[in-house]
Amino acid sequence: MYANFYGLKTLPFNITSNPGFFFESTSHKEALSCLLYGISSKTGLMLITGEVGTGKTTLCKTLVSKLPPEVKTSFILNPCFSDVQLLCAIIEDFGLNLFKKNRLEIIKKLNGFLVDINSKGGNAVLIVDEAQNLNARQLEQIRLLSNLETSQEKLLQIILVGQPELKAKLDQFNLRQIRQRICVKHDILPLAETEVRDYIEFRLKLAGEPNIEILPESYNLIYEFSKGVPRLINALCDRALLYGFVKEKKVFDCEIFKACMEELK
Repeated sequence: MYANFYGLKTLPFNITSNPGFFFESTSHKEALSCLLYGISSKTGLMLITGEVGTGKTTLCKTLVSKLPPEVKTSFILNPCFSDVQLLCAIIEDFGLNLFKKNRLEIIKKLNGFLVDINSKGGNAVLIVDEAQNLNARQLEQIRLLSNLETSQEKLLQIILVGQPELKAKLDQFNLRQIRQRICVKHDILPLAETEVRDYIEFRLKLAGEPNIEILPESYNLIYEFSKGVPRLINALCDRALLYGFVKEKKVFDCEIFKACMEELK
């Protein structure tokens, strides 16, 4: 709606998970490095947690985009399936066809696929987003998938991604086996106050270096409202650009952001 008014090629603060807009904050950069290390060294199970809106899905999509062709991926965005349906979704996202959709056939098919990839020097990665929604039975099933290995290394690298309650769930006594197998862990933190301005300017530049000026004091307000959560920063800045479009303003002061904050409360 407002793109032409500001000279934008695309909307800079869209809340969809676009890896093209991945901002390497200190925490996000560390998380990406940990995952790339875990995959390359074939560690097996990895855990990424973070609050709602901190960019976990964007991180995962960025990770997939950085993996070489010989690394095959299965990316489950929402694991709200039955046990067998989850296994089917995993294997189908690897590009495999199933003739019999029972647990034994699925595991046999997956193991053959992984052995073939490994023999060719490749690797396979399973990413399960929103993993806090997995029940104990599904988590145990994923642990069993992590048992697929040669005598030297894991055949399948598994990344569990979820909100902080995933850690609490994994602390349950009956899930201690999967918890003990997690070799890489990282908590994604919100942006530091000093990173908020860089984040906003980064997204504006990617969207086309528009004729927009955000006054320095406005960044303090943005941080106070968002607490550094990227999704909330996006929501506030998108609303501010819409406000500026309606009022025909290209300079954004505290009053504009205060008005937008009231609308978003």
